[in-house]
Amino acid sequence: MGDKTHNTHPGAAGRAAAADHPTSVRNVVLVGHSGSGKTTLVEALALTAGAVNRAGRVEDGGCVSDYDDMEHRQQRSVQLSLVPVEWDGIKINLLDTPGYADFVGELRAGLRAADAALFVVSASDGVDGSTRMVWEECAAVGMPRAIVITHLEAARADFEEMTRICAEAFGGDDPDAVLPLYLPLRGAPAPDGHAPVTGLIGLLSRKLFDYASGEREESEPGEAELPVIDEARSMLIEGIISESEDETLMERYLGGEQVDVKTLIEDLERAVARGVFFPVLAAAPAAEDARQGLGTVELLELITRGFPTPLEREAPRVTTPEGAGRELRMCDPGESLVAEVVKTSSDPYVGRISMVRVFSGTLRADQTVHVSGHGLADRGHEDHDVDERIGALTTPFGKQQRPVTHVIAGDLACVAKLSRAETGDTLSAKEDPLLMAPWEMPDPLLPLAIQAHSKPDEDKLSQGLARLVAEDPTMRLEHNQDTHQVVLWCLGEAHADVALERLRSRYGVQVDVVPHRVSLRETFGDRAGGRGRHVKQSGGHGQYAICEIEVEPLPNGSGVEFVDKVVGGAVPRQFIPSVEKGVRAQAARGVAAGHPLIDVRVTLLDGKAHSVDSSDAAFQTAGALALREAAAQARIHLLEPVAEVSVLVGDDYVGAVMSDLSGRRGKVLGTEQTSGGRTLIRAEVPEIEIGRYAVDLRSLSHGTARFDRRYARHEPMPQQVADRLLEEVRAAS
Repeated sequence: MGDKTHNTHPGAAGRAAAADHPTSVRNVVLVGHSGSGKTTLVEALALTAGAVNRAGRVEDGGCVSDYDDMEHRQQRSVQLSLVPVEWDGIKINLLDTPGYADFVGELRAGLRAADAALFVVSASDGVDGSTRMVWEECAAVGMPRAIVITHLEAARADFEEMTRICAEAFGGDDPDAVLPLYLPLRGAPAPDGHAPVTGLIGLLSRKLFDYASGEREESEPGEAELPVIDEARSMLIEGIISESEDETLMERYLGGEQVDVKTLIEDLERAVARGVFFPVLAAAPAAEDARQGLGTVELLELITRGFPTPLEREAPRVTTPEGAGRELRMCDPGESLVAEVVKTSSDPYVGRISMVRVFSGTLRADQTVHVSGHGLADRGHEDHDVDERIGALTTPFGKQQRPVTHVIAGDLACVAKLSRAETGDTLSAKEDPLLMAPWEMPDPLLPLAIQAHSKPDEDKLSQGLARLVAEDPTMRLEHNQDTHQVVLWCLGEAHADVALERLRSRYGVQVDVVPHRVSLRETFGDRAGGRGRHVKQSGGHGQYAICEIEVEPLPNGSGVEFVDKVVGGAVPRQFIPSVEKGVRAQAARGVAAGHPLIDVRVTLLDGKAHSVDSSDAAFQTAGALALREAAAQARIHLLEPVAEVSVLVGDDYVGAVMSDLSGRRGKVLGTEQTSGGRTLIRAEVPEIEIGRYAVDLRSLSHGTARFDRRYARHEPMPQQVADRLLEEVRAAS
């Protein structure tokens, strides 16, 4: 890194095909906030590697990353994209992820498939809270990382200041582990005083790399640059040596020994691969008709020489579908097959396409594999174990799919027409079925209630929704039995917008969004009696049933209790269960606003029957009428669901979050200090008040907070709120 020159354009050799050994593969995920320049950087790297003919375009004119029509309409990445390129004989799988928080599921999939991460930071925007959180996730699993600073052309861009901010944000207890490998080389100032970045200064090689001509040209630094180079170079050398596995190297260096560049580069590469040193680089897209973007050669060198091979990744934990543990050798193409579906998408011509990462063994075209999916039943993904035949194996490149015959351990590819495979599923050998536990998914907490726009849409809705949740495990489908609504639970408004557009454009289903209703309950506020009289005579066999009941409230969680206190056979024994059945049916329908009645005791006291006209149906009707009359005589309370909410938020926003929870009729139960300058707030909040909390909390905390919720209980709704809802029900009826 930094001692190698690339003046030639690799041309068509930059288009990566299937790899032949895990050592010739690098899987890299690009991480950063929306607008940081990830997609532009991927396209610049593809251009430098010779995989495209001009910035971001393949020969047919399509983009290599944001190629989906929806991404063009939304003006942002909304899904994980795989762009394979080749550099110095190494296949690099670049995984471009969306930066917007609503698509964090795509980011998590990219992290699962990758062995290293490039954190892309805009010089004009800095480091946001969500990027810091992803850095911490990578640190927790020891994933190697590097930082790329983009948008250096911005008027106020300051590479040195941004490097300091990155060291502060990402360095933790060791900011000296975050240091630049190159410094920007600026050209002559423009009339506005801003000097554009035209090249880079290699600190280890002490060379200048000028991109002003459109290709990388190497030269020696002038006298003016040497003091700046030497100061930054000394800091870099000390940072590298402090992470060296050779414990004597620092002592020798401080003793005045000159450490040769080859040793420094080897130590740097090992420290980066171990995830203990995090180099900072700069990059910019190529100018029109240029053949290399600034810093792209240096980045490709870092990826191929400093990032780990799949062999250096710890083997995933696998079990049999029944749960028995299995040992798996690390990334061996000759081992038993274990691959994972990291993304599922639909193509109007090809059908379902599954992007897979092969962790062990070799995946071959026309092979029959075992598809196993477990652990996502709460997201609408039923556990399944089936055998399926692999269709075409391809490597994607924009809208193109390039056929390959096999995919070895450590590589990524796409499989067509696996009808049962869903995101998170495991592909394994038919004769040796295995299962990988799915990765952690964020919980979708924004409800989107929908209904079919027309009868033809209603016929297609069920299949369209099933395909939608099969593609995206961060989306949960709910058929609410209480409110009779179909609810898609999403991560945010943009996630919901994409879901609706995919239903319309991919599956031809038009839906209407309707107000989401929470599952309310009703109960009696005091004791009341009711008389149900169902007497009809219209010639022939009539209907006759009279019953008298008393209803009283019970403690929370008691349900509906039925008690028989009839004496003297006023209601014949065979009809008492009929009365109870009618009471329970009416309780399920509600007595005031159409919500189920709970926490009451209904006592049957008396009644009358007719020897000929009484029947089971008549006494069911009488029981329901009696309960409704009792409700008319009593105060009916509406009960609302209350959720236990846990909010993890940065200390700077604790006050604002607690104030907001109080404004939602929430009750803060306590706070707890956690690591990383964050606080965990526990509260109980009515569910009716947190329908849009996923959106509001993100705005309130600038994207740095997350929360989870779970049902706690139903409790009485404040009278003024209940009165308003009851009035709305009466107006609607």
